This record gives sequence, C-alpha cells and structure tokens, in this order.
Amino acid sequence: MKPVVEPYLFFAGRCEAALDYYRQHLGAEIGMLMRYKDNPEPASCPLPAHWDEKVMHASFTIGESRLMGSDGMKEQMPEDGHCMSLTLPTEAEAKRVFSALADGGDAFMPIGRTFWSPCFGMVTDRFGIHWMVTVPEQP
Repeated sequence: MKPVVEPYLFFAGRCEAALDYYRQHLGAEIGMLMRYKDNPEPASCPLPAHWDEKVMHASFTIGESRLMGSDGMKEQMPEDGHCMSLTLPTEAEAKRVFSALADGGDAFMPIGRTFWSPCFGMVTDRFGIHWMVTVPEQP
C-alpha cells in the first residue's frame, strides 16, 4: 500500500446538511456514515448530549475523488474547517511521519490506538497545516 492523502472536512455540526447538498448538486455518493451515538468508546470523545445524532465520520465520493468529513469536535476542530488525512501502511511509518510533522508543530492528539485504527494521531505542522495520520485496521 502506498501512502494516501485525502481531504477531511469539518462542518461544525452541519455535516449531514452538507452531504445532502453535495449529493443533490454534485452527485456525491455516501460510502460510510457513523454517528456519535454509535461510538463504541464514547468516553474517548465527550460531547454535548444533543450531539448523539451528529456525524462522527463520513466517507463520500464526488466523481473520482474521495473525501471524508465530520461534524467535528469543538475542542479539536481546525478553525479553517479542514485538514489532510494521511493513511500509511504500517504503525512504524505512521509514527515516523507523525514525529516529522510534529517537529516544530503541535501534536494536539498524540498518536496511539483508537477503536478504528491501531495507530492514529492529529497534528498541526510547522506550516499551519492540520494532519490526521492513520493506519487502517488490519483484517
């Protein structure tokens, strides 16, 4: 597997409306949608109670392009509404790249295991670009 970079969009509570709009006007196809109420580790992401139905993660395509999105998390949502998602094949590679991106930047979610990935972290690099570094769950 080669590294893959995809845009990750944060909609500040309006993800479902955005997806509906993109589906209607851009022909977007929704591949996956997970709500916060379906989070198997709810303590890992404390949110207001009314956010149960909000979108924790969605994957969608517009033409040949794949994008991802979320309603975001108030404490960790980039102010500009997007970041880059970098998928790498191994934990060692993810940790190496995460460390490089954090050098001179801000690792605001340290890299580690989550319920969806053996290795995931969030960092803003020295140039102000927000990154989500992840390794896919192995079958």
